[in-house]
Amino acid sequence: MTKSDRHETNGKIREYASPACTLHEVDPAYSGIALDEDRISDIFAWRKMRRQRLIDDRKALPFAKREDYTRSIAAHLDQVVADVDGKHISLFWPFLGEPDLRGWMAAATARGADCLLPVVVAKATPLVFRSWKMGERLERGVWNIPVPAEGKEAIPDIVIAPLVGFDPYCYRLGYGGGFFDRTLAALERKPLVIGVGFESQAIDTIRPLAHDIPMDVIITQTGRRYR
Repeated sequence: MTKSDRHETNGKIREYASPACTLHEVDPAYSGIALDEDRISDIFAWRKMRRQRLIDDRKALPFAKREDYTRSIAAHLDQVVADVDGKHISLFWPFLGEPDLRGWMAAATARGADCLLPVVVAKATPLVFRSWKMGERLERGVWNIPVPAEGKEAIPDIVIAPLVGFDPYCYRLGYGGGFFDRTLAALERKPLVIGVGFESQAIDTIRPLAHDIPMDVIITQTGRRYR
């Protein structure tokens, strides 16, 4: 995949245009149109249905195939994040068939990275990031996902986030809690944000809303997409 106009024009953000007669068909994140509560509720209901289908499809992938795909994702990650020494890198504990990047995390730690795991501290609040490496104590967090029990909090330079779904504009469909978008909006220093998942999770649109924040890069087993 080639980089988008943003990366090819000295950082200028690509603009989207549409004739007035079709503007109502454009996703709200692109058009700037304010949505009423019924339309927003509609989008949330649609996302809930689509999210479950995508998770079910991902879980149905044979274990050996998921492992093979994950190795390819790790290889692409090495190309995007070549220099990890001294970097704070947030990853994730695999959940519901997500790519298992704990091997990549261990390798990055050995190369000098300070790897972090995200921790939910309260509903509707930003995540915090705590350092963790293999062998350190974990405890059960939200949805029983393991989180560091004693890790030091840090602000990530790079965030590697799991995808439930993603669209051509690098918008991420997550689990519906809004934690990653809320966290990214609150950080004083914007990290490089990388979404990782399988190619089967690509969809035409996540129907983005104003609070949705696109990934800088999306990586699947087939390659890399840049915003």
